Amino acid sequence: MPSIITIGNFDGVHRGHQAILQSARQLAAPQQAQVLAVTFDPMPVAVLRPSEGPPHLGTIDQRIAALRHAGADGVVVLKPTKDLLSHEAPRFIAGLIDQHQAIGFVEGNDFRFGAKRSGDMTMLAKMGREQGFAVEALPRVEVPLSDRSVAPISSSLVRWLIGRGRVEDAAACMGRPFELVGTIVKGEQRGRTIGVPTANLDPQSWDGLITPMDGVYAGSVTLAPGTDQDNTPQPAAISVGVKPTFGQDQLNIEAHLIDYTTEHPDALYGKPATFSFAHWVRDQYPFPGIEALTEQLRRDIDQCKNILAQPGPAYD
Repeated sequence: MPSIITIGNFDGVHRGHQAILQSARQLAAPQQAQVLAVTFDPMPVAVLRPSEGPPHLGTIDQRIAALRHAGADGVVVLKPTKDLLSHEAPRFIAGLIDQHQAIGFVEGNDFRFGAKRSGDMTMLAKMGREQGFAVEALPRVEVPLSDRSVAPISSSLVRWLIGRGRVEDAAACMGRPFELVGTIVKGEQRGRTIGVPTANLDPQSWDGLITPMDGVYAGSVTLAPGTDQDNTPQPAAISVGVKPTFGQDQLNIEAHLIDYTTEHPDALYGKPATFSFAHWVRDQYPFPGIEALTEQLRRDIDQCKNILAQPGPAYD
């Protein structure tokens, strides 16, 4: 089956990536072609310059699901071996044409490809004219941010925003809230003793991924099938930090599910869940004792409830 192809890391599958996939769909429809997203796992920089690789915005499974949701009929995941990364730009494109019957390519206008990133859109357009395949180049999508600036969307920008707790701006770039997907593990159960039980995310869940700046966030937790309220996002107050009140230095991500009750809280252990970050609430800081911490947690929960009760942004 003929294919319209778009190539990239697609980290976060943000609105810029989504625009490329939408254009690819428009190009494919009259030719009864499929849209293929070609991506890499791990990203090439992890092979070429391992010390420079940035944390990712999601797992490869999240990326594949988001690419399909954005319009890809299929996702081709390439392993960036040194042999593949040594292919000169024309050879790399020729291989995709042969393997996937490519009749067109849609990319951002700053797209680079091939060994040492020697290929660019000028080269790709020239190859298209000579070999008879279509090439479309799109400018970067821009988004207004909360500080009243207007910025071109990139995966680097989204990482920068999340790393500074600006999850609302990150969501504006991605077209959806930032999420961490992982397994619920048993914590110290200290929250139960003060009436604020939490679900703790397994630290391995965010290994190699970006995490929001330490703080408290309003968001939601979607529990795994087979648990109470499965697949229904539960309003939550999410804490990211090292528990300064208790002198701990290990990053912990936990959520209090607001107004959620269950007769079997231990049944969540070992089950997958999705933590979704909607709004920043406050910084993390130490409290003089349990009583002061508990009072603040109550205020946090009330504030999160109020925030989440308001109409959310309409992502398009």
